[in-house]
Amino acid sequence: MAILEQDRKRRVPQQCPQATSVRSADGVLECVGNTPLVQLRRYLDDAGVDLYAKLESMNPGGSAKDRPARRMLAHAIDRGQLSAGDTVIESSSGNMGIGLAQACRFHGLRFMCVVDPHAQPQNVAIMRALGAEVVRVERPVEGSYLAARLQRVRQLLAKIPNSYWPNQYANRQNPIAHLVGTIREIDRDTDGQIDYLFVATSSTGTAQGCRDYLHAHHRKTKVVAVDAQGSVLFGGSPGERLIPGLGAGHEPALARDQTFDQVVRVSDIDCVVGCRRAAAREAMLVGGSAGGVLEVVRSLQSTLVGKRCVAILHDSGTRYLDTVFNDAWLESALGTNAAEVQARILAPALRSTESRSR
Repeated sequence: MAILEQDRKRRVPQQCPQATSVRSADGVLECVGNTPLVQLRRYLDDAGVDLYAKLESMNPGGSAKDRPARRMLAHAIDRGQLSAGDTVIESSSGNMGIGLAQACRFHGLRFMCVVDPHAQPQNVAIMRALGAEVVRVERPVEGSYLAARLQRVRQLLAKIPNSYWPNQYANRQNPIAHLVGTIREIDRDTDGQIDYLFVATSSTGTAQGCRDYLHAHHRKTKVVAVDAQGSVLFGGSPGERLIPGLGAGHEPALARDQTFDQVVRVSDIDCVVGCRRAAAREAMLVGGSAGGVLEVVRSLQSTLVGKRCVAILHDSGTRYLDTVFNDAWLESALGTNAAEVQARILAPALRSTESRSR
């Protein structure tokens, strides 16, 4: 009888403390944004460059894509385009898929993500853990996996009732998320004093939102767009690319006619070098596109002395342990090895690349 009485007492709800005594976010999506800005003193060889990194990996879904994912869905819900139980369908190489999987699960929405063979296995596993249904395309369309993914998205939309496509590649809420969030935070934390901003490009949402904010506030900041070799963005020629989330094989609607102060293209190996140099010099695991961004900064460091530079690092290297940080992958996928990469870490950056100014 005593045991039953003790169990009854445990099940009686206890009076909660006053809500005003707890400082907390109202759900995980309120934790998106306000990521840290970190000074990097060791990555570059020239200490005269004032370099900072915006760590977007500190968003709850682990990347910069959490921002547009949250905003695009909230906008659709507010406009009555989405209701609980509806199906959201999107194409993603990984990070947007994770951001949408998290936001959809939070809002009670079904989520289907169309990926291709370049999607990181860990990213796919995270999406599935958050309840996403993953659909994989195996063959490119006209040489582009992005085109193949978009074709499958349209097929699914036609077949599934009450389905909605956020379309990160054309949705204006994508760059707006960075205009009202990412760059506003950077501007606040630097008192508006930024000489150069370095941003990886794919849909170009991040770069656009940042550029538009800077122009609207009459900042003199130069925006450097980092693209991949083999990307068709900015008039580039298509080619094989293995680092997800950087560049595009099919020009997204958002990217058409977009211009930035400078465009610099990086190779897959450049990205690997940047990731491993950041780990060795700054004790930071950064994602593939972030490695490319940092190598672009390093390649320009002689012209950046006395300047304040901010690099937006989109995600974490923990999602690239099986690729960028895997020596066997270096040999099988990129035809190089750890010794050659280490030599590149110590040598000047971007020995073979393309750069153009507006």
